Amino acid sequence: MNMETVELKVEMVGIHEKRVRKCLSKLKGIDKVEVEGKSEKVVVMGYAHKNRILKAIRRSGLKADFWSPQNELLQAYAASYSSNFTFNKFSFFN
Repeated sequence: MNMETVELKVEMVGIHEKRVRKCLSKLKGIDKVEVEGKSEKVVVMGYAHKNRILKAIRRSGLKADFWSPQNELLQAYAASYSSNFTFNKFSFFN
């Protein structure tokens, strides 16, 4: 089996990074795990099959799917939208 690089989108908050790393550390054939929390992207390098990797993350209770180019477009859109979005200061009790 050849070494693969598998990119996944995993819905996570801060503590989920540890959960992702822990469940992947139990799989044989994983050489490296990179977690980008802000973009919810997980890159796994190793000899494990991509479906086994996805299944392991889902078993840990996290929502995950394979990364697609559309995810990058959505991230870029969300980043540009949030930088232009501001709240007006408003008080109900004056």
